[in-house]
Amino acid sequence: MDDDSASTGGAVTRPHRRRGDYGVDGDFAVVPARGQAAIVSAILLILIGLTVWALVAAWYVAAVITAVLAVAWALFVGSYLYTTLIGKFRVWADILGGLGLRGDERVLDLGCGRGALLLMAARSLPRGRAVGIDLWRADQTGNGPEATLRNAELEGVADRVDLETGDITRLPFPDGSFDLVISNLVLHNISAAADRRAALDEAVRVLRPGGRLAIGDLLHTREYRDRLRELGLADARRRGLGARMWWGSPFLPTRLVTATKPA
Repeated sequence: MDDDSASTGGAVTRPHRRRGDYGVDGDFAVVPARGQAAIVSAILLILIGLTVWALVAAWYVAAVITAVLAVAWALFVGSYLYTTLIGKFRVWADILGGLGLRGDERVLDLGCGRGALLLMAARSLPRGRAVGIDLWRADQTGNGPEATLRNAELEGVADRVDLETGDITRLPFPDGSFDLVISNLVLHNISAAADRRAALDEAVRVLRPGGRLAIGDLLHTREYRDRLRELGLADARRRGLGARMWWGSPFLPTRLVTATKPA
């Protein structure tokens, strides 16, 4: 696994009751969300139907195989839905709670989408600002700045939230603008390793001295940690976030990379 630490650590924090609509994580550019839901349901129904048919035909080995596949598929889908609808909020509530924010910081969310993470951070910043930047592509259902602003209003934090449309490999902010940079499931969408490094370089550039960085992702997290160490950040670590952020199975876990910019 090569994690610097295998657990999330700290006490479990129950997240604020959500009022916004944050959609479902996934890539819906080719097949829309409803189409994917129909495919997922059809696969389960087919497996159940094959199990019943095999039992009626007294093909018991085949019935066992299809039943096991049906259960495995249901567990995969259930785990994915739990993570996208519940688990990620609880995990990030723990992460943000463990940062000990004063409440007057400036926080940047790279690839904020509909604001799931951005607005959680904003609730911890009664005297600060939460800034989200995104290209507003279809990596979440209904992704767009209007949806994010609507969610900010529903969550009661619109007065401390700013949104920018832009590329995270070329951030439109001065050096040392933020106390904390956060991101969840974003950088792996950048296909070129050089561009992922550019995004990390930019994140470090806009951090003030002593500022912190926390990036959760499915892929390339070892690469992120190593790059942050190359950039001279202190205590660059990588750890698993546990079953609450498994995307269908333990073979699709989320890992967190954290680091601090030298003062």
